Amino acid sequence: MIATKVREMSVDRAAVAITWTAVALLLITAGIMAIFWLLVGIFRALGTLMGDIETAYAVVGLILIVAGAIVWIRRYPQDRKPREE
Repeated sequence: MIATKVREMSVDRAAVAITWTAVALLLITAGIMAIFWLLVGIFRALGTLMGDIETAYAVVGLILIVAGAIVWIRRYPQDRKPREE
């Protein structure tokens, strides 16, 4: 009885945590791979449509720079008050 309770409080909880950690790592890996292959597909489509690889590189770079600028601007919203310590 006591051993069962101890196992429920330790081993079972650890097993659940390890399972969810593994699932999270798999989902993160799949997400990164999906983003990578999406960028490869966009690049290939642009290279085919434009016929010029340098222009495709420039367009993909522009898309990534604009996305990075948007994320950077939203990093610290202006309407939020600074934290007082």
